[in-house]
Amino acid sequence: MSSHREAPGISKDPVADSTDLYAFTSPDHPETVTLIANYIPLEGPDGGPNFYNFGDDVLYEITVTNGGTVADAITYQFKFTTEYTDPNTFLYNTGPITSLTSSSWNVRQFYSVTRVRNGHTEVLATKLACPPVNVGVRSTPNYGALARAAVHRLDGGWVFAGQRREGFYVDLGSIFDLGVLRPFQNLHLIPLPAVGGVDSTKPLNVHTIAIQIPKTHLTRHGEMPTDPTSADSVIGVYTTASRRKSTVLEHGGRAMDVGPWVQVSRLGMPLINEVVIPIGKKDFWNSTKPSSDAQFVANYAHPELAGLLPVLYPGVFANLAAILLAQFDVFLLDEPTNDLDFVGLNRLEDFVVGLPGAAVIVSHDRAFLDRTITAVLELDDHDHTARQFNGGWSAYLEERAVARRHAEEAYADYSSKRSTLAQRAQQQRDRQQHEKSDAPAQNGQRDR
Repeated sequence: MSSHREAPGISKDPVADSTDLYAFTSPDHPETVTLIANYIPLEGPDGGPNFYNFGDDVLYEITVTNGGTVADAITYQFKFTTEYTDPNTFLYNTGPITSLTSSSWNVRQFYSVTRVRNGHTEVLATKLACPPVNVGVRSTPNYGALARAAVHRLDGGWVFAGQRREGFYVDLGSIFDLGVLRPFQNLHLIPLPAVGGVDSTKPLNVHTIAIQIPKTHLTRHGEMPTDPTSADSVIGVYTTASRRKSTVLEHGGRAMDVGPWVQVSRLGMPLINEVVIPIGKKDFWNSTKPSSDAQFVANYAHPELAGLLPVLYPGVFANLAAILLAQFDVFLLDEPTNDLDFVGLNRLEDFVVGLPGAAVIVSHDRAFLDRTITAVLELDDHDHTARQFNGGWSAYLEERAVARRHAEEAYADYSSKRSTLAQRAQQQRDRQQHEKSDAPAQNGQRDR
């Protein structure tokens, strides 16, 4: 999931700019989940003398939900501090850095990790050391060992914060040059000879916050999920960066940050703010929570790039053009009310009710279903059948209850008749058996 310099405001504030977000079951410890949030986009490795660092004045957060509401979310907070071994030199290091305690390492960063759950704040660790940046073969002759030393145990898992190579492949030089898709630029409206794609971020770095967490720490009931189809096996993840509301610049090059934290960046689904949200809303989108995303549903449903590709590549994206020109028959919404606040929920309901076509909604929110749907389709996995009930959710429950009562009555009537018929059949069999057993005696009497 990637987003680099995606909004006008945050592009001027790289230390608070989230670039990538990953969440996956840890291959080395499958009982845990690994969450990775990257910040500071497009770092050149030769960034001295003031090499890249996390912002001491930025609050970095990773938020996780497990099928519940915003109130059930778990947030991991990361706060950094920078220390100078020798403030009287301009050098990042005065000799080779061979360990996290090397006296030659001048600019060090440490961080704390705090978990917020159900309004309860718990500090999990403090003064955890970041590794140095990868300065070069003389300054950091064994950078791999330094990075490994900066992986710390944390609450049944592990945590790391520091510079890493950017791992997201993107051809930035072409895609933002009027949507060129190398190696197919010969098919573009303004054609050029076809050449291979370029991994623009391959020589660049980011600053990574990676945390490995036991799954039982993330599920609502604290249990290990075993069924992949269960809601307990699904998490939602997003990352945010926040700054204090006010910064006061003082004489002597000092700055004082005051006021509450204000969100300035967020990232969840890939490329949303980069290529889906229009430029006039990008900074606003970065300031909002996912619970308010219903207000952007028109942008999500009709991404601008999808409409441009058939124009930029005439005849190449014919199927996409046909979809865009056609009116949709069905609009699918899967658990659309998750984490929505009241404002977002009201906007979503207005959107669903106002849809010109049909909508298929998968949701556990019964009140939302009552207010928006006109029919319920019940799928019977055992009989592989589907049955439609008209009306909202409450009407469906009532009609289903009536249907089940009638079915139970019919089954009771059938069972009673079946029992009566079975008794009659048994009586008939008993009578026939009795007649057969009497037949030889009667014949013997006639012979005498």
